[in-house]
Amino acid sequence: MGLEKWLNDRDVQKVEVLKNKKVIAVIEEFLSLCKPDKAVAIDDSPEDIDYVRQLSIDLGEEIKLEKEGHTVHYDSYFDQARDKANTRLLVPAAEKEKFGSHINTKDRDEGLEEVLRIMDGAMRGKIAIIRFFCLGPTNSRFSISALQITDSAYVAHSEDLLYRKGYEQFKRLEGSEDFFYLIHSAGELTDKNVTKNIDDRRIYIDLEEDRVLSVNNQYAGNSLGLKKLALRLAINKAVNEDWLTEHMFISAVHALGKERKTYFLGAFPSACGKTSTAMVPGNSIVGDDIAYLRINENGEIRAVNIESGIFGIIKDVSPEDDPEIYKSLTTPNETIFSNIQITDGRPYWLGMGDQAKIPETGINWTSSLLGEWEAGKKDDDGNELMFAHPNSRYTIRIEELDNCDEKLHNPDGVKVSGILYGGRDSDISVPFYETFSWNHGVVLGASVESETTSATLGKAGVRTHQPMANLDFIVVPLGKYLEAHFDFGRMVNKEHRPLIFSTNYFLKDENGKYYDAILDKKIWLLWAEARVHGEYDAIKTPIGYIPKYEDLVKLFKEAFNKDYNRERYEAEFSIRVQKLLDKVDRIETIFRSEQDVPNEFFEELEKQRKRLVEAKEKHGTDIIPPSRME
Repeated sequence: MGLEKWLNDRDVQKVEVLKNKKVIAVIEEFLSLCKPDKAVAIDDSPEDIDYVRQLSIDLGEEIKLEKEGHTVHYDSYFDQARDKANTRLLVPAAEKEKFGSHINTKDRDEGLEEVLRIMDGAMRGKIAIIRFFCLGPTNSRFSISALQITDSAYVAHSEDLLYRKGYEQFKRLEGSEDFFYLIHSAGELTDKNVTKNIDDRRIYIDLEEDRVLSVNNQYAGNSLGLKKLALRLAINKAVNEDWLTEHMFISAVHALGKERKTYFLGAFPSACGKTSTAMVPGNSIVGDDIAYLRINENGEIRAVNIESGIFGIIKDVSPEDDPEIYKSLTTPNETIFSNIQITDGRPYWLGMGDQAKIPETGINWTSSLLGEWEAGKKDDDGNELMFAHPNSRYTIRIEELDNCDEKLHNPDGVKVSGILYGGRDSDISVPFYETFSWNHGVVLGASVESETTSATLGKAGVRTHQPMANLDFIVVPLGKYLEAHFDFGRMVNKEHRPLIFSTNYFLKDENGKYYDAILDKKIWLLWAEARVHGEYDAIKTPIGYIPKYEDLVKLFKEAFNKDYNRERYEAEFSIRVQKLLDKVDRIETIFRSEQDVPNEFFEELEKQRKRLVEAKEKHGTDIIPPSRME
């Protein structure tokens, strides 16, 4: 059949010059299946990238806004978040059990038959856009090439902001088949330009072919194959090789009064402070979401951001809490908003600052179904419709931020000196502590829990288990995933092994008030940075090393000119023994039900239990204040 059926001569040449038989085979297979009217192949040239940006506007997938470079995109009313139920890992039926209950699987043969049937003709009447990207910096040992075929110009434009150009990287493959490929179709559209056949929405991950097949959706978490979908492919690839793929930010903590910065990784479940930790004022950011970790010839852990942009939740981005992001979102530059309110070409979102100034009419995430929004408008069940969706998003390049770190595109990555694991816990864990060892840190990460809030599920305080803040994306058995972490630590040179820390910004007093203010996390990070460089002593407790009071007093005064009183310190850094023992029991029960969990995990958990029991016997109390352990 040949590429000539869909591509013009110039675009055929762009594909053929790659000299990659698999690339050509994938393009021919899926254009034949999806049946677009035509296709375009996009290289790294500014002209081609501008074409995609303009196509999204011409097709009505994005609407220009008042500020230069700003556009807004709307997903279907029924397509406003990741579709967990229809996001499935395709595995042979005989192997289903070994993957564990946390993975949503489907028999590979049945799944492929189903999704390929749905994709048959899904691009009819549309233009297929063939893109070439690179996950991680280009021309690097971290680089993974990714081929994307989509019929959504919005998806293709979003990827220009989020990922590095990869056409030249595909040339460097020299015909290798070692790349991911991601096929997406928004499917048939309504007269409002949104996906029509939502009931046939499917997002299937096929590890055998390193590919994702996604159809009948537009929301970026379902349609941008390079993001959380390719994260799953990379986790599988890393675990089966000698490196790690993690759901982590990369941020540089800048020491107070010194020309020194230290790079940290951080894994936090949703609503646990991940973005705000990555963006602490005075620090600089490499990435906010996904990191690849490799060990270099010196035995150091190096990490890169696989992305070059941010697809962030815009709710509560305000000049007070997120000054860097807010500044970018209100400055003329290339920005895509999604599912917010637009009135007279201006964007409005939940929690942007002065809610009293939100116009009472406009278009928003409900308009494709219910027409123009107005204050007080209700859905069919009588619920009042908010002017913007809580999961509304913004897409920008990290380089638009004033606090972008200069090593964003360093092909060697950054040296990792510390790793943070955070959760949401109102009554158990202290705000910050350092683990005793790498293995202790792995168990800490695997034991992350997050309490639900009334704003999300209608019932507060329900603890959900979120190992490494990565549970939704782990596509290998948990035992195998943990084994990879233990093995990775053994390969690191001891003198370069990162310190591992626990964070918890959500501890409350007996009146239900948080001990920590929003920016207090800066103090914990400064303490951790100093610990990496051996500048502070610490108090040894059953759970790890906690800060000394006098060091925190000094940091609060130097950073904020704020007093930190002893009473607060004694309260929030007390070790709550019985609650911690109960957590050890919960975590052990969870992992005893998984297959092939390494012995090191249970050995480390038992050490934790023994330390807590001995401390309780020594001090004769369930709650041990830090002054008793100094």
